[in-house]
Amino acid sequence: MKKNMASRAIEILREEGIRSFSSKASAYIADHITNYVGKRVGVFALPYALLRIRGLNRDCTLDELVDFTLNDCAGLIKPGQVQSEVSELLQMINRMKPKVILEIGTANGGTLFLFSRVASEGATVISIDLPGGRFGGGYAAWRTLLYKSFALPGRRVCLLRADSHEGDTLEQVKAILGEREIDFLFIDGDHRYEGVKRDFEMYSPSVRKGGIVAFHDIVPHPSESLCEVSKLWGEVKLRYNHLELVKDQSQDWAGIGIIYM
Repeated sequence: MKKNMASRAIEILREEGIRSFSSKASAYIADHITNYVGKRVGVFALPYALLRIRGLNRDCTLDELVDFTLNDCAGLIKPGQVQSEVSELLQMINRMKPKVILEIGTANGGTLFLFSRVASEGATVISIDLPGGRFGGGYAAWRTLLYKSFALPGRRVCLLRADSHEGDTLEQVKAILGEREIDFLFIDGDHRYEGVKRDFEMYSPSVRKGGIVAFHDIVPHPSESLCEVSKLWGEVKLRYNHLELVKDQSQDWAGIGIIYM
């Protein structure tokens, strides 16, 4: 892994120049420092984060909400997203006024927070996250209290700490849904080709006609990342009306792909 990282660093330096290399290196270091600190002192910052969330102005703009996740709460709910991409996605979801949202892959909870804030009155927001998942999953049990606090009055957040690929997990989702269908499905869990394909095939049938399915990390990633979402995205987008939210076509991570059911 270290050898692959070094090779990738040399490649960026050679092909993109020192400015791009410095920017990406700084972002990488900052993210890893945040993760390191969050894992070790996060539980102690929980009361502060809860206080900040409860005191948040209900009239925040969408841009202010995104900024809040990125820069507040002691970094506890910082999403692994490109800011402009997730902001544009949030605007789309806000216009939908969804009643049912399902997120596969929650990690720090940043997108879960944002989706819960644009869900309509009476909405249900469901999160599935695998304890010990290799792609950022497996949040600590103490975060359950934090994520439950995301729900505004008249809404609810349902947390399933389980494997999205298991039939029992799908049955739990169907039990929560009852007769309802999903308005918005966000797939950001297992990033291997087989994994993201299984999530799509298992849960997209529960999305209503006219609903939206979004995939995170559709941009081709370095091979050592094991992220193969771009491969599935290349297949899926041929079958549906779609939209891509990508800040920079030369970036080697993130990107959001949207299909209309």
